[in-house]
Order: sequence, then C-alpha cells, then structure tokens
Amino acid sequence: MHCACMERSLFAGRSQRLTDGMDDRPNGIPFSPRARLASFGHAWRGLRRMVQREHNARIHLAASLGVIGAGLFLHVGIADWRWLVVAITMVWLAEAFNTAVENLCDHVEPAFDPAIGRVKDMAAGAVLIASLAAAAIGLLTLGPPILALLGAALPALRLTLPPFSG
Repeated sequence: MHCACMERSLFAGRSQRLTDGMDDRPNGIPFSPRARLASFGHAWRGLRRMVQREHNARIHLAASLGVIGAGLFLHVGIADWRWLVVAITMVWLAEAFNTAVENLCDHVEPAFDPAIGRVKDMAAGAVLIASLAAAAIGLLTLGPPILALLGAALPALRLTLPPFSG
C-alpha cells in the first residue's frame, strides 16, 4: 500500500474525533500536574520496555554503566563528565528512536517489505553513527587518564615480574 493511502486509512477521521466536544488546547486535553506526572510514568514504561525487549538496549545499558564507573574511578573533571553525558545520551536517544521506528514499521507491515527494510536500516545506521561518535568521545575523554594510570602502574609491574628468558 502506498504511504499516502496508508496515511489516509490510518488517520481518517481521527483528528475530528480528537477535537469533538473539546476546547482549543492541544489534543483538547487541559493541563494538569497529575497528567504531566502520568506522562513521565509512560516515558519510564517505554524505556523499561526498551531495555527488557531490545538486546542492543541492554548492551547500551552495560556500556553506560561501565563508562560511568570508569569516570568515577578515574575521577574525571566536570568538563569531561559533560562530554560523557552527551555521548551516553546521544546513543540512548538514537536507540530509542530506532526502536520506535522498528516497532512502528513492524506494526504497519508485519510481512517483509523492502521499503520498510530500508527505513529500518537507516534508523539502525543512526544508532551506529551515535555509537561510533560516543566511542570516540569515550576514548578522547577516558583514554588519557587510563594511560596515565597504566603508565604509573607499569614501573611497579616491571619490578615484580621476573626477567624474560627465552
């Protein structure tokens, strides 16, 4: 089915139903603190589902925790933490959008469709770009303190290791 036809069939009459008997506020829903708090609950539920159901999200979680642990262990400065937070956030945003795109595509067209496959590949490519950029940020940020720590540890290791005889 062509996208324009699909759009018409999926959303036909929906905008009218949303506004029937409502005021002019977005979606016709009045503001309330309770509703705003509920929206945070929905967001957390979505993140929890993503981590529970997506293998790559669990890998991102482990990597995020590893980076945070390394930053704490290495006592990185506030400027370095800013970069680490940006890198971690960038990957999580890309993964969340990728997961949303994949789920929507699977719902709209459960059977294999080459066009849907291309869309999914592009969304996955965005995660790859974010992950590579985050890895570069991580190496540039954590690399120097790790090398300094290893440099300080190497002389001590050389003193305790027996000489190599081969």
